[in-house]
Amino acid sequence: MELELGILLILLITGFAAGLIDAIAGGGGMIALPVLLSCGLTPVEALATNKLQGTFGTFSAARYFIKKRLVDLTQMRVQILCTFIGAVAGTLLIQMLDSSFLATLMPVLLITIAVYFTFSPNISDEEKKHRLGATGFGLVIGTSVGFYDGFFGPGTGTFFTLAYIVLAGYGMAKATAHTKVLNFTSNIASLVFFAIGGHMVWMAGLVMAIGQLIGGRLGAKLVISKGTKLIKPLVVTMTLLLSLKLLLS
Repeated sequence: MELELGILLILLITGFAAGLIDAIAGGGGMIALPVLLSCGLTPVEALATNKLQGTFGTFSAARYFIKKRLVDLTQMRVQILCTFIGAVAGTLLIQMLDSSFLATLMPVLLITIAVYFTFSPNISDEEKKHRLGATGFGLVIGTSVGFYDGFFGPGTGTFFTLAYIVLAGYGMAKATAHTKVLNFTSNIASLVFFAIGGHMVWMAGLVMAIGQLIGGRLGAKLVISKGTKLIKPLVVTMTLLLSLKLLLS
């Protein structure tokens, strides 16, 4: 598939915007997927190519958080493994089935999350008592949300972040940092199996990946410097916009 220079420039800018938003609040796919579809990609090609560019953004953000010691990978081994397995299963299934039925359920889930983030007094940078250990979190949340990301995708980062806050007792910044590690895990798992399936548009994905690397790094810096003041309103905004898009599509 040949892409004109003007379209490649649009994809580069889109990748930057998606990477920036994804690193802070999740929902970057809401920006990237419509642009990819408008460039003439099929839905499966758009989903696969979005995983390619999204992998670079989540890698950039996750690496930054690890360097800043907000994440300890040795404590996340089970979570990473379960997320990878779940994402592989979801990616294989979506290549055989229609995911449209999930679009009817997603707006309800996302609006609920937006309301929780808006009104819950527990959303802050302070850590609370955890309700689920690292292994339990991996088995329950890592597997299920990883599967969802491989199968459908929009809102994955938000689901991980909310789970870390509610079930693991993390503060907002720490939850966002750990989310990027698992989001990168599910992205790379999906990427491998979409590529094996031959659904990748490499030129589009790699151009967007350049923007993602820059946007993801900038977004990660803003998470650490601004914390809840920045993340909370963006999570609410992105979940509501994504819900509206799904309802109108």
